[in-house]
Amino acid sequence: MGRPSRALLSREIIARAALDTVDEQGPDGLTMRAVADRLGVKAASLYNHVSGKDELIDGLAELVNAEIDLGPLAGTEAAGWRAGITAYARGYRAVFLCHPNTIALLARRRVGAERQLLGYDTLLAALGRAGLAPADAAETAAALDYLVLGSALETFTAGFTRPPAEYRPRYPALADALEASAERGGPGTGAAGLDERGFELALRLLLDGLAARLASPS
Repeated sequence: MGRPSRALLSREIIARAALDTVDEQGPDGLTMRAVADRLGVKAASLYNHVSGKDELIDGLAELVNAEIDLGPLAGTEAAGWRAGITAYARGYRAVFLCHPNTIALLARRRVGAERQLLGYDTLLAALGRAGLAPADAAETAAALDYLVLGSALETFTAGFTRPPAEYRPRYPALADALEASAERGGPGTGAAGLDERGFELALRLLLDGLAARLASPS
């Protein structure tokens, strides 16, 4: 008997095709038919492995979250929590910068994928070891989500396509700020680095506030 000319379908293969579809076509492009076309099969074939679009998104969420490195959180203790949270947040953001089209599908959806749940559990355990009470840890995890996903979804710099001087004289403060930012060094130098520097500033301020809370729990 000859070998099959097409790889057998599996939930993981289908999820990978779903992720590739969203990366290329955006969240509105995710349909059972689009995924089937990418795999070279009929849409009906997918239903032997996934129940529908909801399960497609579950599989996609599993793949994306598996790319987030939880290693920096593993050794987070009271004395070194800041470095671990910083590395985790940067890695978390890097993954969603690679897959920004998935944010619209996942940000307002229930958390159900095993890797998603493991990620939150690992983060909350690390925040607990740092000294936060459970309720404070939950709020901090939410704040990190807002910061990471918001900064991965939005680009501040893309909103200002003209040279800074062209915003004068009507918007002088905007022109001054854009010019000064373009001249600044540091992470992501120049105007194109403003998004990166904005994220780093927000993360630093968040962690400064967390450090202050840990220093005076009352």
